[in-house]
Amino acid sequence: MTTITILHNPRCSKSRQTLALLEENGVKPDVVEYLKTPLAKHELQDLFKKLNLETVRDMMRIKEAEYKEANLGDKDVTNDMLFEAMVETPKLIERPVVINGNKAKIGRPPEAVLDII
Repeated sequence: MTTITILHNPRCSKSRQTLALLEENGVKPDVVEYLKTPLAKHELQDLFKKLNLETVRDMMRIKEAEYKEANLGDKDVTNDMLFEAMVETPKLIERPVVINGNKAKIGRPPEAVLDII
């Protein structure tokens, strides 16, 4: 059986709701507080593939001040630069993320993760 993991920020209400939803559905996920234990670049790249999103920015919190201050919305910013920004500033990673094997979903809304558990 595959271990389910949640990239969690306990200060985020959506993250807390998603964790509670998993537990209500009998899932005891590995909880990774990604702000305390940042992901490496290769882990973020792997996560992007699992999320099956169109762009790297789709896994980022583009409304954060750090995103705007670093001018990450500029069309000349490469995916490599976006991954580096998330390594340096994990707060830029959209949360929560639930990972189950080779699939992952962002818990916005929290119920979005139910189709991968």
